[in-house]
Amino acid sequence: MKLGYWIAHITVTRPDRYHDYMRATPDVIEKFGGRFLARAGVSETPEGEAYDRQVIIEFPSLADALACYNSADYAAARALREGACIAHVSIVEGV
Repeated sequence: MKLGYWIAHITVTRPDRYHDYMRATPDVIEKFGGRFLARAGVSETPEGEAYDRQVIIEFPSLADALACYNSADYAAARALREGACIAHVSIVEGV
């Protein structure tokens, strides 16, 4: 079975509110078998639009990645970041 990934590019606009989202998400991600591979470490953007944070999360399958994103648990966590960031999220199947 192929793995699934969330790839997110984020610019934080309200750090105080975004912090609440960061605290809420690990338990939700873990519930669906996900694990963080990259979470806002040092990054460079040699091409395209630059964002403050890059996040890569690996899941056991694309179905698990989609189920997590579409879950009520993640919807509640995602609501915590509304108005606190600009986020671009892609969910992809591994090779």
